[in-house]
Amino acid sequence: MRTDLPQAIYRKDYTAPSFLVDTVDIGFDLDPITTRVATRLTMTRNPDSVNQNIVLNGEALELVQLRMNGKLLTKRGYTLQGGILQIPDAPDQVVLEIETLTHPEKNTSLMGLYVSNGNFFTQCEAEGFRKITFFPDRPDVMAKYTVMLRADKKKYPVLLSNGNLVEQGDLGDGRHYAKWEDPFKKPSYLFALVAAKLVCQEETYQLKSGRKVLLQVWVEKGNLDKTQHAMESLKHSIRWDEERFGLELDLDRFMIVAVGDFNMGAMENKGLNIFNTKFVLANPRIATDVDYANIESVVGHEYFHNWTGNRVTCRDWFQLSLKEGLTVFRDQEFSADMVGTASGRAVKRIEDVRLLRQVQFAEDAGPMAHPVRPDSYVEINNFYTVTIYEKGAEVVRMVQTLVGRDGFRKGMDLYFARHDGQAVECDDFRAAMADANRRNLKQFERWYSQAGTPQVKAETSYDPLAKTFEITLSQTCAATPGQAKKLPFHIPVAVGLLDAEGKDLVLHCDDGASAGVAGTLVLELTKAKQTFRFTQVNEQPVPSLLRDFSAPVVLEYDYSDAELALLLAHDSDPFNRWEASQRLAMRRLVKLTDAARNNEQLTLDPMFIDALRGVLMDDTLDPAFRELVLTLPSEAMVAEQFSVVDSQAIHAARQFMRGMVAQGLRTELLNAYETNLTPDAYSPDAEASGKRGLKNLALSYLLEWADESTCQLALAQFDTAHNMTDRQAALSALLNAESKAATKAASKSLKRFYKDFKNEPLVIDKWFMLQGMAHATDVAAMRALMTHPAFTLKNPNRARSLIFSFCNANPARFHAADGSGYAFWAEQVIALNAINPQVAARLVRSLDRWRKYAPKAQELMLLALQKVANSKKLSKDVQEVVSKSLAA
Repeated sequence: MRTDLPQAIYRKDYTAPSFLVDTVDIGFDLDPITTRVATRLTMTRNPDSVNQNIVLNGEALELVQLRMNGKLLTKRGYTLQGGILQIPDAPDQVVLEIETLTHPEKNTSLMGLYVSNGNFFTQCEAEGFRKITFFPDRPDVMAKYTVMLRADKKKYPVLLSNGNLVEQGDLGDGRHYAKWEDPFKKPSYLFALVAAKLVCQEETYQLKSGRKVLLQVWVEKGNLDKTQHAMESLKHSIRWDEERFGLELDLDRFMIVAVGDFNMGAMENKGLNIFNTKFVLANPRIATDVDYANIESVVGHEYFHNWTGNRVTCRDWFQLSLKEGLTVFRDQEFSADMVGTASGRAVKRIEDVRLLRQVQFAEDAGPMAHPVRPDSYVEINNFYTVTIYEKGAEVVRMVQTLVGRDGFRKGMDLYFARHDGQAVECDDFRAAMADANRRNLKQFERWYSQAGTPQVKAETSYDPLAKTFEITLSQTCAATPGQAKKLPFHIPVAVGLLDAEGKDLVLHCDDGASAGVAGTLVLELTKAKQTFRFTQVNEQPVPSLLRDFSAPVVLEYDYSDAELALLLAHDSDPFNRWEASQRLAMRRLVKLTDAARNNEQLTLDPMFIDALRGVLMDDTLDPAFRELVLTLPSEAMVAEQFSVVDSQAIHAARQFMRGMVAQGLRTELLNAYETNLTPDAYSPDAEASGKRGLKNLALSYLLEWADESTCQLALAQFDTAHNMTDRQAALSALLNAESKAATKAASKSLKRFYKDFKNEPLVIDKWFMLQGMAHATDVAAMRALMTHPAFTLKNPNRARSLIFSFCNANPARFHAADGSGYAFWAEQVIALNAINPQVAARLVRSLDRWRKYAPKAQELMLLALQKVANSKKLSKDVQEVVSKSLAA
């Protein structure tokens, strides 16, 4: 078995580039079989470098010709080995001319220049530009680009690149050209080109300064009716960034292009954002409420990168969270502000935290755990993770919590004033925040350098005579790969105190606290253990701890059920109301799982159902919030509560609880369904989508006790739905119900769904996804689905929709006792590795925590991991994750 890894790259070994690039003139003669690329670089020796050689990266390229200062270089004048081209003895000023050939049609990795549906696209982050030409392909080499595109006019009528269009015309031989100039320096990972048959929706938009810019959304013909929401999201993003951070669009135009074959969600190339179609195309017929929200979020995210990532970029890839964590925080704030209400912001916050807890906390506890600013990597593509993005965003949010919203804006202003046009480090962002607010954030740096999820334990005591209430907080953090010992973090813990009626007390704290919102103080935990004393407390309070999830930690506090019920019913902090419901549910799910594992009788106390009834019937609460409260913790979240995971017992426990809730609240659920119908024309606004969310959750519960009436309710919704949200929800409810009537109805509905949408790729992705996640889908069913003519491994969306859904979101079937799920997983990893290593490596993560399972399951998982490890031509991407998983 191969466990050896390619050489790791370490942050401590960073050295400055030997030469800086001033300008890049690059021309393309585009042909799908062989594209000729001519590049002219003006370069200057970097006085900060100790390396005397010019160092260029190249991968999967044919070098045709290389000239330095007009002189043709033979093989004696350079070395080319292991994807690195070096030129010794270069003068301080160099003009380097490079001619290369690349083969876009064969490029299934979707990195560099590739062909999708007959059109040309690029993806250069992180290291894709080296598949286009030889170049110092690193983010700290920033240059101004001029791009010439030449192609067949009939086949590729649209020619796009970064920046501003300065010239275009015919070449007289059926070909045409377009010349683009980007006035801003950028690293090579932000380069982009598109040559395609596309149409666009465009608008002229006036910025707050009065300057007018051109906005374009480019799509394939037939999709133009699906671009309005993306356009509106772009305009909202531009306006929000002007108002919240004073940041203006700096180009004359801004373009979004949608492509069906794309490894990522989208890419922030300067002025030419290339998007996965999933995050552009929407109309009520094909897109759900979640799709609409995701499009707004991702459009915002990529636009906000124009400043946090493009104008100020990363010195090296270890600093990836400098741009990604900060920009995720910005898109989260944008999405919350677009809802506009306090409850809407709370719903958004809860959704973000659910993702963090379910995916990032699990990553922190596994073999791929790494700090927000990693110390090393083998393949950078493996570090586009939830730790970099979502935990990185939480780190930025904690800064805002510590310095306040106005202080955060001051810090952002100073950050741009200091570093516009530079490639910098995470420490530079932290320094700007500290200096702008005169705060000592030195200890806060540990959030960047230490991996793992801190555990914060809270203990309280009340003195009725002195009328004081003490909260003692202690913190620990488990060892992670390469980090056995952790120093104390700087943790903001937002707290409130509730009286017996659930009202906020006025808070008086001796020290160590800063003002928060009304009724809330932010305690700053900086030691292993600290005690905070509140005075003038006239009665025993119930603490509301970690309000708004003020830090990405696991909070331990021994709440009683009665205290949780009080918080659920009355806490002024919506997040902690939801959190109380999750604690009540999780407490019971853990007991039910233990009972199921021991073949004991399963029971659920009426107190829990009564608590949910109170929320469900409370019309003062937004439907979206009630939906979140009534959504039980996922099976993955329950699994995190156990040192040894039994997927079958967890599934049985959660299904039992769902069934008991459905039975106990049947009347209330029917009422919630009927009172939250949305018969008017479809709108994705928060109010309407919230009603649909609660209604469809009610439907899924009602199908737990499927009879003729509930099946007909779901079928009627499926048949008459005037939007994809309701249609997909009805189909999902039927697929996951266990009665014969529901199974028959689901089979019929699946066939009709496919027939109605077979020409809509994004909807067929949903069709595959629903079946991959369905409780009845086993490996045999998966193999049958993979033979469907609409399925292909080559399209990342299609592979994710079916295979990833089964392996990551159907644990009871994936973790089948016979190990068939693991054997299936190994086959798909090996197949994907040969096509698209990035996608394959992400699938490997489904088994990276194999040691959490029972010995028999471990044995079967180990066989599957070893099969992958021993396969031929294993990519760096897959090899790194498999090796770390085996070594854990």
